Amino acid sequence: MDGIVNVLKPVGMTSTDVVYWLKRKLKVNKAGHIGTLDPGAAGVLPICIGKAARLAEYHTMQTKAYRAEIKFGITTDTEDSFGRILTQTKTEISRKDFLQVTSNFLGDICQIPPMYSSVRIQGKHLYDYARKGLEVDRPERQVSIDKLDLVEWYDEEYPRAIFDVTCSKGTYIRTLCTDIGQAMGCGAHMSFLVRTCSGVFGIEESRTFSEIELMLAEGSRDFLYPLDFGLALPKAEIPDHRVQAFKNGLPSSGLVPEEDWGEEKPLQVIARDAGSGEMIFCGIGIWKEDSLFPYKVL
Repeated sequence: MDGIVNVLKPVGMTSTDVVYWLKRKLKVNKAGHIGTLDPGAAGVLPICIGKAARLAEYHTMQTKAYRAEIKFGITTDTEDSFGRILTQTKTEISRKDFLQVTSNFLGDICQIPPMYSSVRIQGKHLYDYARKGLEVDRPERQVSIDKLDLVEWYDEEYPRAIFDVTCSKGTYIRTLCTDIGQAMGCGAHMSFLVRTCSGVFGIEESRTFSEIELMLAEGSRDFLYPLDFGLALPKAEIPDHRVQAFKNGLPSSGLVPEEDWGEEKPLQVIARDAGSGEMIFCGIGIWKEDSLFPYKVL
């Protein structure tokens, strides 16, 4: 069984828990998730199964989208609602204040990863330090916020806002909420998060555990997307008689690039099946020295 499953991750499970669950249900040895979701978050978590696990790196670079809730006036050590409250201050801020401040967070911004995260410093996860009450220096990371739209504003004792955000890989929405709260002068934390999109995988097409179990019981694999589904890589077509050579690790020369493939950059290698006439996915190749070299053969 090889392909990608668009799982609707529930709150309370780690991304690794979801991978283990699928491995047991599908009885496969290899599986890996595309982009981590915190245990307290729900939403789209694509899982690469079997041979698709070798392609996960090409998916993780793609854009992510979320719907989040931010609560103002309260900060926590985890930057979300599951942590210990650090400060609690009543505040009078408005929808207008939110819109003015968040406009400054569009484009390329810098973030410091939260202490309760899986980022490694000196070989250890940051959350290992945090659980011991330690705080270590973390280098800033540049991320990109493509869209940040207010969905709803709630004027309460501790105001809340629901917003949609589209961002680059590696963006911490918890940290974004914290930074917005600091910019507004009252502090804040992320009180809710759901990932609505990861690359081409949307929440409307995601499958719950119950749905996957039911489909398996019915003998269906309709939840499984093809190996190459959603790959945002240029395509290089080879003649059908070169497919076996590609699989054997041999380069193909004499190809005319339909676009600027670029030296040493990964390409989707495809070929037209001589029998059915359909395009088939052969693997990942690298263009160099005017030839197409196999890089990952599936």
